[in-house]
Amino acid sequence: MKRKESLWYQFQEDIKSHFIALGAYAETNVKVEGARGEHDIDVLVKSKFLGGDVTWLIEAKDWKTKIPKEKALAFQAIVQDVGADRGFIISDKGFQRGAIKCVNKSNVSLRTFEDLKKETQDYIQSEIISYYEKRMNLLHKRYWAHPKRIRREYGLRHDLFEESDFSGTTQLNYIGNVIRSAKNNTYPIHTETGLKVSAGEKNINDFHQAVNWLNLNLNLLDEQLLNAEYFMFKENNFKPDVNRWIDKDKKIG
Repeated sequence: MKRKESLWYQFQEDIKSHFIALGAYAETNVKVEGARGEHDIDVLVKSKFLGGDVTWLIEAKDWKTKIPKEKALAFQAIVQDVGADRGFIISDKGFQRGAIKCVNKSNVSLRTFEDLKKETQDYIQSEIISYYEKRMNLLHKRYWAHPKRIRREYGLRHDLFEESDFSGTTQLNYIGNVIRSAKNNTYPIHTETGLKVSAGEKNINDFHQAVNWLNLNLNLLDEQLLNAEYFMFKENNFKPDVNRWIDKDKKIG
């Protein structure tokens, strides 16, 4: 059987696809440099959302028997040598008692693929959403630091029933809704703002699409604010008041 047609190869690819779907970087069959030399890693996972740069190493064992102690010890040594944040050995056939005991209280975990998916999905997605929520809150403060007259004059808002190319209030409301829905894993999410200046799909069906949409629309709001603030500064109207913004949970007017 060719390597790429083997069950082991597909097992690795399925694990990689799981992490990519969560918004992390993942690659199979990677050589990783450690303090004592290179190591062949089945799946390398990296993310910049988990409170900084995080590296996980994964050993995919599509075996017909339980994983023995010596395999767990060998992988534990690799994780330590590389300095990875966590290591996982994945086997749907389980692990011998010695393997379970030797990784106890270490940064190496022994999991089935289903256990891995359950454990990592909520963890990674919550960290990613937390990152976007922080970005939204910073933009929220910048937007509301400008008085209503200035926001209207520089194209950042419009009055009720008034047509406009862009509205920061509307944009913030939709961004907040996508974040809340992604937190609760509630799909589809409808994102038709009705504005001429918009970005992304009009319907979001999964977490990966939500992340893409949030990237596009947070960048759009940031760009609109930067453009408006440039002209405010140029015309001596850039006078934001840090005490002006309101709590985002209150009614926005």
